[in-house]
Amino acid sequence: MDINTLEISTPSNREVTLTRTFDAPRDFVFRALTEPALLKRWYGPAGWSLIVCDIDLKVGGAWHFVVSRPDGKKIGQLGVYQEIDQPTRIVNTENWEDWDAGECLVTTVLTEIDRRTTFQSTILFPSQEVRDIVVKAGLEHGAAESYTKLDELLVQEQLTDSL
Repeated sequence: MDINTLEISTPSNREVTLTRTFDAPRDFVFRALTEPALLKRWYGPAGWSLIVCDIDLKVGGAWHFVVSRPDGKKIGQLGVYQEIDQPTRIVNTENWEDWDAGECLVTTVLTEIDRRTTFQSTILFPSQEVRDIVVKAGLEHGAAESYTKLDELLVQEQLTDSL
C-alpha cells in the first residue's frame, strides 16, 4: 500500500475497513485519535469543523463529537469505549444523534514499522442497508480528506516534538 493512499474494503456485508499508512510513530497517531485538542485540528473533511469533542478515554468511558459542515448543518456522533490498548488498539461503539440507524462497532488497530504507522479501522454496521447508506453518502471521500488533514497534523507535531 502506498503511503497517503486510503484503501477501503468490505470484508463482510456489514463491514467497511479503512486502511491508511502515516509517516509517523504510532504514539503520535494514537494521540491524534484520542486527544480533543489534536482531533479538532484534523477531524472531518475539508471545510468541516469539529465543534464538540468530549472524550473520556477509558473502558466504559463515553465520547461525543459534533461536526459542523460548510452549510452550517451539525452532525453528532457518540459512543462508548469498549477496549483500549494504548497505543495499539481502540474498540468503541458509535451512534448518530439525528439518525436512528443502530449502533456500530468500530475496531481501530495501529501497527508501527520503521516509524510508519498503519491505521486500520473496521466498522461493523448494524445492517448491510446502513453500511451501504454510509458508503453512498461519501464515506471514502470524507475519510480520505480527513486522513490527509491528519497526515499534515502529524508532520507538524513531529516537527514541533523534534525542536
